Amino acid sequence: MVKNDPFANATKQVNDACDILGIKDKGIRDYLAIPNRILRVKIPVTMDNGKVRVFTGFRSQHNNDRGPYKGGIRYFNPEGGVEYMEREVMALSSWMTWKCAIVDVPLGGGKGGIYVNPKTEKLSENELERLTRGFAYKISEVIGPEKDIPAPDVYTTGKEMTQIMDTFSKLNGNKYSPGVITGKPISMGGSLARNVATGLGAAYTVREAAKTLKVNLKGAKVVLQGFGNASTFAGEYLEKMGAKVIAVSDSKGSISIPKGAKVSKILEHKQKKGSVVGFPGSKKISTEELLTTKCDVLVPGALENQIDAKIAKNLKCKIIAEAANGPTLPEADPIIYKKNILVIPDILANSGGVCISYLEWVQNNMGYYWTFDEVANKMEKNITQGFKDAYALSKKHKIDMRKATMVLAVERVLDAFNTKGIWP
Repeated sequence: MVKNDPFANATKQVNDACDILGIKDKGIRDYLAIPNRILRVKIPVTMDNGKVRVFTGFRSQHNNDRGPYKGGIRYFNPEGGVEYMEREVMALSSWMTWKCAIVDVPLGGGKGGIYVNPKTEKLSENELERLTRGFAYKISEVIGPEKDIPAPDVYTTGKEMTQIMDTFSKLNGNKYSPGVITGKPISMGGSLARNVATGLGAAYTVREAAKTLKVNLKGAKVVLQGFGNASTFAGEYLEKMGAKVIAVSDSKGSISIPKGAKVSKILEHKQKKGSVVGFPGSKKISTEELLTTKCDVLVPGALENQIDAKIAKNLKCKIIAEAANGPTLPEADPIIYKKNILVIPDILANSGGVCISYLEWVQNNMGYYWTFDEVANKMEKNITQGFKDAYALSKKHKIDMRKATMVLAVERVLDAFNTKGIWP
């Protein structure tokens, strides 16, 4: 039994949507919840000391009714071990299916990774490359521009994506295949706006939520949990809309900045000192204190299972934009809903990444590339329409936004499934 099983959480969300839609057929529910395929591989790597170490990798392909599988590759070693990670990528692949559907891009859900933390384990550049190429070799039969298109995730970058693309191309007769993966550097067929996509997309959804609730973003107070790519860019774009950041955290601690501070200044401090802790004018606080800080917008941008029932009872925000995947436990959702806090769920709030990944894939396949503004504008249209569609459903069914986004996504996937039918 996996503690705090993320796949159980993902399955519950599917069943909640089915309850609202009146879907009683257990077979249909299972079809919507269970991944089509889960690949688990062993990756032997010759380390720099000459010894062989075997790593475990995964690729979960959840649903491809609306298009090829799409989803990140993470290098991570969660506390629950290898078995937890398998359940984690299954859940993440499920959320990717719904994420693609909610913003209406023609892709399905996939996710994968290797059980390793290259930072804490201090893998050398050569060891990391051998591991990446070994993983690419092991999953090469199930990925491809028309099958499954991976992307970067936790502790992976455009460099690893380029190595996967190169390995895949070599295994396919040296056929240049930029569309096999997204999140690549610009020089290797990447898309402009990719580096800011998740944060910018989250900021767009917050803007729409603020309009809906009539919250003025000028002077609005923002709390950022996690200070990685998604949260920092969400913070920067919300600043441009007039908001100010009053608390942040990273893996080494959380801080409160009552007077507010520019994200760029906090980032500069983190780059110099290795953490946001110690930023001038701040005081160190606990994770719980950070999450329950009085603010207008809370952006959980760290990892899963951050907001439980206890924390939910003490939240003092108006909008939650889930930049991370699965930061809120199911037990917290009804509590938050009763408090009239508008939650922009992860499958919508952090969908900017998959929107830009889709646009990168399109550009790769047609061999024509757009400007930053063109890409950002296309993403903005998908995300803002997704918010409006979900919010309308939440009012229609009198349900929270998480259930509403799931209802919308499940309806769209079911429509594709019913149109195609079952074969063979």
